[in-house]
Amino acid sequence: MGIENIRLFLFDMDGTLYLGDSLFPFAKELLAEIRSVGGKYLFMTNNSSKSVDDYILKLEKLGISAAREDFITSSQATAYYLRQNHPGKVLYVCGTRSLVRELEGEGFAVTEDIDRAQCVVMGFDTELTFGKLWNVSKLLTEKKDIPYIATNPDLVCPTEFGFVPDCGSICIGIRNATGREPVVIGKPSPLMPRLAMEQWGFTPEETAVIGDRIYTDVKSGLNAGAMGILVLSGESTPETLQNSPDKPHLVLKDAGEMIPALKKRKFR
Repeated sequence: MGIENIRLFLFDMDGTLYLGDSLFPFAKELLAEIRSVGGKYLFMTNNSSKSVDDYILKLEKLGISAAREDFITSSQATAYYLRQNHPGKVLYVCGTRSLVRELEGEGFAVTEDIDRAQCVVMGFDTELTFGKLWNVSKLLTEKKDIPYIATNPDLVCPTEFGFVPDCGSICIGIRNATGREPVVIGKPSPLMPRLAMEQWGFTPEETAVIGDRIYTDVKSGLNAGAMGILVLSGESTPETLQNSPDKPHLVLKDAGEMIPALKKRKFR
């Protein structure tokens, strides 16, 4: 299958291991098999609407036990980027209360007072209001040099019934209103895969990014020099693959197709 040398598996979640609130039937066996052969997996998500603690609770409800160290999220990567590039700035966050708590937990001051705001952070906001869009537009228009950061570029988020607009779609609306483009942190940026490899001591040749989007999941793996594996269980279709300039190393109907290959060898 081509995953013989892979030891670090970076899984997108929604559309890859579950869809909405429905766990794919293969998910538990796949994760158990990776561990049984001495591999390591992390949940790597662009979805900044939930904190790591929220994701732990969600996975527990789906029957998967997880700890904080099992995750790398766009919220964490955004905090890392802010520490490196905008330390000490007061944030205006167009995002969920979970994202605000996550950033506050990383030591950042967050305000709803746009007069105090020194940096704008846009996330996948399932609590979005027009008031937030008004404030972001006002900040980006009146404060021309204010840093503008987006946690992820995803255009849509998959659901059981289809899709809903994600952070990338809202950023397009903000661009149309203000002319401003954000610095995008999540996939397809190589930052999250690189942070995961650095943290756990794996090389790009030992790492695979598995997800249902070519333009975020697969491309982040390619950009980081790792293996990109596309699964057709979420957003992407065969037509998406055909029309994409970025090609994954491997295309699977779903991530469960990795199980037979894993059973054939041991990492230890």
